[in-house]
Amino acid sequence: MAVLEAFDLYRFFHTPESETLALRGVSLRLNEGELVALVGPSGSGKSTLLACLSGLDEPDGGHVELLGQRLTRRTEAERARRRGANIGILIQSRNLFPSLSVTDNIGLAMFIAGKMDNDRTKHLLAEVGLANRAAARPGQLSRGELARAGLAVALAAAPRILLADEPTGEVDAITESSILDLLSKQCSAGVAVLVATHSQALAARADRIIHLRDGRIGDA
Repeated sequence: MAVLEAFDLYRFFHTPESETLALRGVSLRLNEGELVALVGPSGSGKSTLLACLSGLDEPDGGHVELLGQRLTRRTEAERARRRGANIGILIQSRNLFPSLSVTDNIGLAMFIAGKMDNDRTKHLLAEVGLANRAAARPGQLSRGELARAGLAVALAAAPRILLADEPTGEVDAITESSILDLLSKQCSAGVAVLVATHSQALAARADRIIHLRDGRIGDA
């Protein structure tokens, strides 16, 4: 079952001196319970695509459908409501509010989605190996701990879809392995996972690999 689909997406960025075509007619389908790796060189449009798929950004052409309903061309409030209820997002940095503890960051994500669940908070902290760091603030965490805490926040509201941008980009091999195990476990529970990555280990675990280059989907 398709939970997220993109149809012929285009995205332009303008400056006074130039115009960058970041996405050039990208179409894709993300199915329930699959792990898909989005790979390509830096500057290929991976982060831009994730932003359009999540409704954080609007494409200049084409549209996105979330659970069979259009996400594109909705008001920001409506996109945020649908995103909060169905999509977990992990970006490369600033996934946590620095003034809040790990527990409170997870709780805030749940509150925004209207899905408060203290038992799930404890379960997520245990799942990402941060039960003993629940009261720590982001500034007190290592890079590996920040990555795992960000993943817990992204999964806080039990999303149908997880969109992750380089979740293992700055972690060691042991932490990467634990993150990959958790992503696989989410897929087994029916969550659709799309990960932008340069990691060969992550790509090797994926059900499918989508190659993006110069804003277009193509062969490796």
